[in-house]
Amino acid sequence: MSATPVVLPPLVEPASQLSREEVARYSRHLIIPNIGMTGQKRLKNARVLFIGAGGLGSPALLYLAAAGVGTIGIAEFDEVDMSNLQRQVIHGRSDVGRPKALSAKESILEINEHVDVRLHEFRLDNSNAVELFSEYDLILDGTDNFATRYLVNDAAVIAGKPYVWGSIYRFEGQVSVFWEDAPDGAGLNYRDLYPEAPPPGMVPSCAEGGVLGVLPATVGSIMATEAVKLITGIGEPLLGRLMIYDALAMTFRTIRLQRDPTRVPVTALIDYDAFCGVVSEEASAAAVGSTITAPELEAMIGEGRSIELVDVREPVEWDIMHLPGAVLIPKDRILSGEALATLPQNKQIVLYCKTGIRSAEALAFLKNAGFSDAVHVQGGAIAWANQVDASLPVY
Repeated sequence: MSATPVVLPPLVEPASQLSREEVARYSRHLIIPNIGMTGQKRLKNARVLFIGAGGLGSPALLYLAAAGVGTIGIAEFDEVDMSNLQRQVIHGRSDVGRPKALSAKESILEINEHVDVRLHEFRLDNSNAVELFSEYDLILDGTDNFATRYLVNDAAVIAGKPYVWGSIYRFEGQVSVFWEDAPDGAGLNYRDLYPEAPPPGMVPSCAEGGVLGVLPATVGSIMATEAVKLITGIGEPLLGRLMIYDALAMTFRTIRLQRDPTRVPVTALIDYDAFCGVVSEEASAAAVGSTITAPELEAMIGEGRSIELVDVREPVEWDIMHLPGAVLIPKDRILSGEALATLPQNKQIVLYCKTGIRSAEALAFLKNAGFSDAVHVQGGAIAWANQVDASLPVY
């Protein structure tokens, strides 16, 4: 027996009118009975905030603008990097080094000059999230870290706002709608799906694990679709459902979500970095006094120190670039204990990864296994490329 479909009223009241030019622009919407003039006027009157102008923001922002959303806010403080261009199609080659928010605004206005684009070029945190959310009807979260996801969720709960959540990793995407104050007791929030953040290091970010370049196009477009449905009050939104997309298998499946009966109500914002953690407490403790910089490693190599330089990244990362004299032992082989017998006892172990997170986790394990003088490189291979050998590629 299937669950009763969730039907929500439109989020936004209609604007007073559409201009002659707007009627021509949105004519393919206007002749859809579910949308029509009234639905298009709702879109014109809507205020939507997107958190991030990256992979998911690129398609979602462009399509929301094209659809006629009247006010679009962008919360983004980062700059465009060369590695973004593989998937963040809202930016171009000439935007590298420029603020993402400004680049995104220019692309939006090129598509639809009638959109009021509002830039919020600051890091979202406890001091500004609730106030910012109160200015909008709907939030879309395309961030790639758990600390910000929980912050967005809790701020949306406190501000009483619905939001569309999306995530991507390698070949898989997920989308859902969360709204604690949804009518008829249908309310859910992100903590019903993920009551606790996963242990540090268990779920790599896109920067650590990669993402298929075309994946955000599908997931971001679904997020934009959910936004249009919520604004206009059409269809069945993904409230209470988690949609999972597998690009390799080319499958979509939907899982029903239920309110967690043990969930503690969200009444205030917390310390989200501490709640989620970037590295475990064990890794943080191990790194104290056992962390060296890339120039210090260069000096150790130049002095002929007896060290074993261990790269704990994955083989595909090793193929992109690696430090001279290193040996590849992926982190999982160390944490499983499998690689311990291959490590020399008569040399100091020096670990590195891409940025220093995975190497800190491996360092904690090795210290517990008796390698008391082991150290790891702060900033990892990226720090070496930036501070020691600029000829190496970064990724």
